[in-house]
Amino acid sequence: MDELVEQTKALASDVRLSILGWLKEPGRHFPDQLSGDPEEVGVCVSLIAKKLGVSQPTTSRHLELLRRAGFVKVRRIAGWAFYARDEAELKAYQRRLHDTV
Repeated sequence: MDELVEQTKALASDVRLSILGWLKEPGRHFPDQLSGDPEEVGVCVSLIAKKLGVSQPTTSRHLELLRRAGFVKVRRIAGWAFYARDEAELKAYQRRLHDTV
């Protein structure tokens, strides 16, 4: 139950919900990523920060909460962090929430 509560808290932010929404279709929302196909490698934190209109450290804090909740995975390439949704964990969360509520 504690995990479900912590995951739900991670979703209690319009910013984090926006990030998850964008990462659902990264090619549509981040077509200008030069360092690789966002569908394959994830999206660079700097592009997410730019789309949010906030600093990179602020964006990183939001992404870290989503990562700790299990909703996103991070991939590091040449010193850059790329984020993608963890679809399996998102589906598991939905099942746990449905079974509980």
